Amino acid sequence: MFAISIFFLVPFIWMLVTSFKVETDVFTYPIQWIPRRWNAVHNYKEVWMGQYPFYLYYLNSIKISVITTLISATVSALAGYGFAKIRFAAGKWLFLLVLATYMIPMQAVQVPQFVLYRFLGLFDSHFGLILISSFSVLGTFMLRQFFMGVHNDFLESAKMDGAGHGKIFLYIALPLVKPAVATYAIMRFIWTWNDYQNPLIFLRTDHLFTVTLAMSKFTTVTGEIYSLIMAAAVSAILPLLLVFIIGQKSVINGIALGGVKG
Repeated sequence: MFAISIFFLVPFIWMLVTSFKVETDVFTYPIQWIPRRWNAVHNYKEVWMGQYPFYLYYLNSIKISVITTLISATVSALAGYGFAKIRFAAGKWLFLLVLATYMIPMQAVQVPQFVLYRFLGLFDSHFGLILISSFSVLGTFMLRQFFMGVHNDFLESAKMDGAGHGKIFLYIALPLVKPAVATYAIMRFIWTWNDYQNPLIFLRTDHLFTVTLAMSKFTTVTGEIYSLIMAAAVSAILPLLLVFIIGQKSVINGIALGGVKG
């Protein structure tokens, strides 16, 4: 297991070490896992304070990813609770209809989505980009399954005490599935941060670009200067590592809860 772990870590270690090197030392053989000449300050300074405002793209990605995660987790939790615990006419068929939309390829809806966004004035704006990812069929389905596991006796007792669905959701059901919501929120953040296709289609103005678009632009501009490209790549994945380190306990609890339910 240790050997397999090292195998998967090698590309990441090479990327990190390369970001510290002088360009002429990048492809020396054998590979210098500890650089003989360090150029880390220059490489990272060139990325963050060079010709292009990498810090601005970074802030754009943080803003879009955080807001999208908060809205998507809230919407998915509310929808999941509604489909799991509220009985209403045609609820089952409506849920099946929502699930059916998951089968439609993303590429098939992007053209009408693009036309609609142009018509509504949402094209080339962060608000439009956030709106695209704020509803998730997968998040709704995943959280619905966890809400289904909340015993109805808790809800019935709360109803007898005069609580409505709003209070039941907020004070009883949501705390019981908190690990699952946290797990989905972490996954949503990672998906949004790594999203390249939607920003590429729906953003045109340079100062609105995200890190993924900036990486593509940066790679084009710097050409084959791999030390700078690797410094930009390391900078781009730092928030993902930070989010995973902070949320790993919730992810493990969420997966364990799902395993117990299964």
